[in-house]
Amino acid sequence: MTKVDFRYATHPIDARKYGTDELRDHFLLNPIFKENEIRLTYTMYDRYIVGGAMPVDKSLKLETFDHLKANYFLERRELGIINVGGKGIVTVDGNVYELSKKEALYIGKECKDIVFESTDGEQALFYINSAPAHHKYPTQKVGREDAEIIELGDQKYANKRILNKLIVNSIVKTCQLQMGVTELQEGNVWNTMPAHTHTRRMEAYFYFDLEEGQTVCHFLGEPQHTRHIFMENHQAVLSPEWSIHSGSGTANYSFIWGMAGENLDYGDMDGVAPNELK
Repeated sequence: MTKVDFRYATHPIDARKYGTDELRDHFLLNPIFKENEIRLTYTMYDRYIVGGAMPVDKSLKLETFDHLKANYFLERRELGIINVGGKGIVTVDGNVYELSKKEALYIGKECKDIVFESTDGEQALFYINSAPAHHKYPTQKVGREDAEIIELGDQKYANKRILNKLIVNSIVKTCQLQMGVTELQEGNVWNTMPAHTHTRRMEAYFYFDLEEGQTVCHFLGEPQHTRHIFMENHQAVLSPEWSIHSGSGTANYSFIWGMAGENLDYGDMDGVAPNELK
């Protein structure tokens, strides 16, 4: 079963007027996972799709839906998957890919049959991002050993973290999709601080590995008109091209960043110093 939601893009001046409920309605994606379902949100931010597949006791096939006006899901798209649960497999046109936790799979344009399954009595949780594609690139698994790893931050500023680049152009050929995992170290809570925007790309964050009963306060909005959304484990949030995307938790956590847009330059960011935020 596939359930599809839809989100329009928001003008930054409009977003300044949003209260708590409106901010959550426009930007928060919840739930990402539901038993034996594929749940997707089609957004008007670069026509990006965010969602999750949770196969419990049956396989789940990725189907097209009306917004795509396509014969099959990847007729004009590419797909990125990162497993955030137990071991599972993704079958792509008959080829089987086993994914452990925090391993990724890039699936290129024109692949027709994508099926998700849990294996070995474990519960896989497949987090999904998809963007329009103009060219077909090969399907490729990216294991933890394949990731481009960068250590960032400082214990002094409570933002020491490990960035795992998974689906990026230095590892996998893609049209515009990029994805990776950032892991906050114990005792560190701030992500993406100092903050930045990048008007060439939109972004989506998915928070996981957050201890039960804890929360992450995700910051969004224009740098001088910031807003916040309190988030729980396994929730995602959309970040328009005009918005910062930063957060601080009551405990350490991990998050997946995914993005698409004008270019594949990971360093294309417009930085904002902490004392410049309002």
